[in-house]
Amino acid sequence: MGEAQLVHDARSVNGMTMHYVRAGEGPPLVLLHGWGSTWFMWRKLIGPLSEHYTVIAPDLRGIGDSSKPAGGYDKTTIATDVRALVEELGFDAIRLVGHDWGGPVAYLYAAGLKAPVERLAMLETLVFGVDYEFDLRLEGELWHNAFHAVADLPEAMTVGRERTYLSYFWERNAYNASAIEPEAIEEYVRCYSGLGAMRAGFNWYRTMDQDLPAMQEAARTKLTMPVLALGGDASLGGTPGNAMRAVAENVESAVIERCGHWMPEEQPAATLDRLLTFLA
Repeated sequence: MGEAQLVHDARSVNGMTMHYVRAGEGPPLVLLHGWGSTWFMWRKLIGPLSEHYTVIAPDLRGIGDSSKPAGGYDKTTIATDVRALVEELGFDAIRLVGHDWGGPVAYLYAAGLKAPVERLAMLETLVFGVDYEFDLRLEGELWHNAFHAVADLPEAMTVGRERTYLSYFWERNAYNASAIEPEAIEEYVRCYSGLGAMRAGFNWYRTMDQDLPAMQEAARTKLTMPVLALGGDASLGGTPGNAMRAVAENVESAVIERCGHWMPEEQPAATLDRLLTFLA
């Protein structure tokens, strides 16, 4: 994988401070992480992607080195954060990639805000509130969605145990957990052990009463730009493709072999190959 000169910076956007990493020159490409990760999850892809694009990988609201406001964790607000950052950096139309919770943010950026997106890639992620074929075997793996949405209890049970709790997901949801190296684990633990960090992360799950109607409303008009939906064969499989075909007209989907949920870390070469071909 290529090396890149990473520039760390932060901007005040939408009432918060957003940390981001930037690399390369060319058309803007924005990478959005999900829960249990930070911008650092893209570390294996930023170098080669930056040979073709201006890569922007933010820490989203409440995560990593971005600020942790008390509210604003609905995905429309977080999409608005991202749009404000894009505009602050002097860009308009972008290519956009979302993983995990970064997927609904990316979807609402394109379909809810109707901000200009040239190509949209959705990695190991779903949209909610619309009908599509869903593998019922996945339901048992999503128990944490309800637990995280409970007020205060998850914070109380995980304080001082952030490494133990997060490691469950890094290991359980991976095909090859060793792909998340000790360096990455230490970085994620640092970020999620900070003051208010776990609460902010759980807050992402506490806004479904806003997120569901927002996605349902956005889905009334199908996306027309090219969309790529990728799932890991040991995780969501073909379900991301099913989800995106319900809300977009021009969808390419694929399943990455020997891959769990943490696709950019577990199968960086295969993920990069798919992204470079699609984004061009």
